[in-house]
Amino acid sequence: MLRELRRRWRSYKYRFVPWLALNLRRQRRTLRYVPESSQDKIIADEDVFETLLRTFKALFINDLSRQADILALLPEVKCQYLELLSVEQKRSEVKFCNHQGQHAFSPEEVLFNTLGFTVSRDRSSLVSAGTGVFVTRGFVPKGTVVSMYPGTVYRKHEPIFFQSLGNPFIFRCIDGVLIDGNDKGLSRSVYRSCSRRDQLGPFQMSDESWLTATLQNPLAVGQYVNNCSHEKAANVCYQEFDVPGHFPVELKQYLPNIVYSHDMESHLRCVVLVTLRDIKQGEELFSNYYTVVS
Repeated sequence: MLRELRRRWRSYKYRFVPWLALNLRRQRRTLRYVPESSQDKIIADEDVFETLLRTFKALFINDLSRQADILALLPEVKCQYLELLSVEQKRSEVKFCNHQGQHAFSPEEVLFNTLGFTVSRDRSSLVSAGTGVFVTRGFVPKGTVVSMYPGTVYRKHEPIFFQSLGNPFIFRCIDGVLIDGNDKGLSRSVYRSCSRRDQLGPFQMSDESWLTATLQNPLAVGQYVNNCSHEKAANVCYQEFDVPGHFPVELKQYLPNIVYSHDMESHLRCVVLVTLRDIKQGEELFSNYYTVVS
């Protein structure tokens, strides 16, 4: 019982203002200082956008046979993807899809072929930390989007009390927006409900696969990245990214976030994790759980 209480305290202590006040001086290297919200960027939003676009397009092409209903409604887009598919087939000299519509590559292999690395969940190298996220293959350069933080997006005024009970997966953005990355219980049900509410015919506005063991978007594991410590310095940090209105509708099925309020006019908020240094194969990702805005 004592061990369980200690584990829970380690998970929750970063959410208590008195603990933060007492530990700011001792834990300086775990803090991320930003002059103001608008400058909280490690890399440009354009770079985040291009990385997501490249990755999602590769996933879409790899799963092209399952996209028939979408492509039937987007003839111009269909021609573009068929051209891209032809180029990729010539480059790799393999077929992406067989007659049964099965994948030629797993999503992890697509990520490696596109960005040069894969990430996955496994037991953390920290004692009693539970699950962590590792670079399982390849090499990740500094300033690279290495993961995404999935979940339901709540504005300041929206109800999240019951979802937050016993939930260590709630991420707070600098402007007060909350992302609930819990893949179990009430949080799981809310996400699925909102995701299916927003579906337009064959067009899915978000990815539900992060709630399962089989990920459609292999980047959607950011909620399991553990906090840094004295022994394990942070090698990634969070960066907020608002999905632009011109984001391709056929690729929204890979976005692991959904808004809680259906009638919200603002852009979808996503949070990506960006590398602070080069990260080699086998290394675990560690982040900063809290930010000081000065």
